Amino acid sequence: MAATTPSLLERLGRLGHRNDPSVQVQLNWGDAGDVLPAGLRLQWLGVAGFALTHGDTTVLIDPFLSRRGPAATLGSRSLRSDAALVERLVPAADAVLVGHTHFDHAVDVPTIAAAHGARVFGSASLGHLMALHGLGAQCTVVEPHRRHEVGPFTFSFTPSAHSRLLFGLAVPADGELTCDSLDHLGSGRYRCGQVWGITIEVAGVTLYHQGSANLLDDEVRTTDVDVFLCGIAGRMYTPRFLPRILGALRPRVVLAHHHDDFFAPVEAPMSFSFNVNLGGFAEDVARFDPDIAVRTLDPLQAVGGPG
Repeated sequence: MAATTPSLLERLGRLGHRNDPSVQVQLNWGDAGDVLPAGLRLQWLGVAGFALTHGDTTVLIDPFLSRRGPAATLGSRSLRSDAALVERLVPAADAVLVGHTHFDHAVDVPTIAAAHGARVFGSASLGHLMALHGLGAQCTVVEPHRRHEVGPFTFSFTPSAHSRLLFGLAVPADGELTCDSLDHLGSGRYRCGQVWGITIEVAGVTLYHQGSANLLDDEVRTTDVDVFLCGIAGRMYTPRFLPRILGALRPRVVLAHHHDDFFAPVEAPMSFSFNVNLGGFAEDVARFDPDIAVRTLDPLQAVGGPG
């Protein structure tokens, strides 16, 4: 009798610790040529950050590279970007798209914008942050669903919501970023601001980025997505998150992110955040629709289309 290939659920069940690094290895997207078109490069920057490059144009989403330990992050009166590290790891940026303004999504954005002259797109809180750095002219405060173009990329912003962490009780650092001095802009003053899901279209494919595991169902207009960049931190606190978002987007591939420890240096061996379960997430996607592929990347790993 011919051997049968075990299902994703069967393979994950053999691993024991569902959040073990072995799940990260097993789901690694080693070959994206069947989904990404020729000439498109996708890189995970860790946490919710991505770099998309097509031709001579690079678009970043929620880049966060200046990762320090808990004490240096949470205890700092003024949380700043590590400009030397960012310069080394981000060689190009034409646009930066920001889903919300918590520090782990926004602290490096002004540094990148200043270094590359990049246009920055996001909320009014992001506009305030950019203005604090003297870069307000480079920021576009977006409107819901309005389309923007940078090189071959077209993108739009979908009103969304942040997951309620702290055992599902509250959104951390909720509200608008209003701090009036960089000298007092500690991690807790990087307030969330408006939350956006982001649709990106390029070279015939559609990607959708969700930086936090929540949504506003009636706002989601993007469907038949090729790659869903799915932030999974806090997903257990959002009722029926996966059925709701997967049913709306109907993705071919779900690329999990925001499951790594965002206090650990991005170039260190990857460790996991305490409030996610990568294996459990993959199991839940498979239960919803076994035909949806679940993939991961390692921090700073890039994949691309054929050729």
